[in-house]
Amino acid sequence: MKTGKTTVMIERFDPTMHTFWDSFVMASNNGTLFHERHFLNYHPTGRFIDHSLVFKTKKSVVSLFPAVEYEQAGMKILHSHRGASFGGFVQLPDMSLDMHLQITDFFLHYLHDQNFDRVIITIPPIIYNKRLSNYSEFALFRNHFRYLKRDISSVLYLEDSIEKNIEKFRPTTRTAFRKAIKMGVTVKKTDDYASFYEILKKNLKIRHNVQPTHTLEELEDIKRRYPTRIHLYAAYLQEKMIAGIVLFDANDQVTLAFYISHDEAYQEYRGVNYLFKEVINDCIQRGFSYLDFGIFTVNMEPNLGLARFKESFGAGGIFRDTFYLDLK
Repeated sequence: MKTGKTTVMIERFDPTMHTFWDSFVMASNNGTLFHERHFLNYHPTGRFIDHSLVFKTKKSVVSLFPAVEYEQAGMKILHSHRGASFGGFVQLPDMSLDMHLQITDFFLHYLHDQNFDRVIITIPPIIYNKRLSNYSEFALFRNHFRYLKRDISSVLYLEDSIEKNIEKFRPTTRTAFRKAIKMGVTVKKTDDYASFYEILKKNLKIRHNVQPTHTLEELEDIKRRYPTRIHLYAAYLQEKMIAGIVLFDANDQVTLAFYISHDEAYQEYRGVNYLFKEVINDCIQRGFSYLDFGIFTVNMEPNLGLARFKESFGAGGIFRDTFYLDLK
C-alpha cells in the first residue's frame, strides 16, 4: 500500500513494546495517560481483545493507535479505546498534514483487509495538544468519518495565581468556599480512597442510579500504577470526609477531575466549592495550563445544573468528540 512518497507499515502491538509505547506517548504531541499501556493494563485479562496498532516508516515509528475489537449487532468493530476516556492516533509533535493523511489512508486499507465493519475513535480535546492541531480531524473528515457524538467538557484555563482564577469565580462561588472555611471545613490530600468511594457510590446511586466507572480495587490499582499522577483531595469536617475530587494528571498540559463527589448530608458545608478552590491553586503550583472538569453531557443531553456549577468557577465548554466510519 502506497500513498504520496512514503510507505507506512502497520503492525499489531506486541506486549514486548510496552516500554517503547509509553515513552512514545509521553514524548508525543497529544498523548495522555489514557493512551499509555501502563494505564490500559489495569483492565483484567479477558475484558477486551486488544487490537492496538503501530505505524512505521522505514526510518521510525510515526504513530500509535490504542484500540480493542469486539462484535456488536453482527458487526466487527475497532474502537479506540473502549476502556479509556481518549484514544485516537498518537501524533509526533512535528507531524505534517501529509503524514496524517497517509497514515489515515493506510489505516483504512488495513481495516478493510482485516474485515472490520465499523471503526469508532474518541480523540482528546484540543487542549491536550502541546502544539494546537486539527490535522487528525481533517484527515478523518476527508475520509468520510462522521460524528458519533460530541460531548461537552468543562475546561478552566489556569492563570499564574489563584487570586486571578478566583476573580473568574461567580460571587456565589466565592461566598460558598469562604462559608466552608468559616464552618470549619478543611482540605487535604489523602490516600483514603475507600472512604471517598463510599461517598461516590452513594452519590451516583442517588443522582443517576449508576455505578462508578471503576471499582474501588481498580481505582486503588491505578493509584499504585501512577503514584505521582493520581491525586485524591478531600474535604473534612473534623475527622469526617464530606467530599472529594480525584484528579488524573493526563499529560503535562492538562489534569482531569475524573471523580467529583460529596456527601449529600453535608451539602450545606460547601465542601466541593472549597475543594475546587484548593485544587485550582495546587494545579497552578504544579504548572498545568488547564483543569478539565470533565463532561456534563450524556448522549448529547446536557446536565444544566452540573454545567452551571462548573461554569461558576470560570470554566467554559469544549468538545470531546467521538467519530465513526461504517466500512461496508
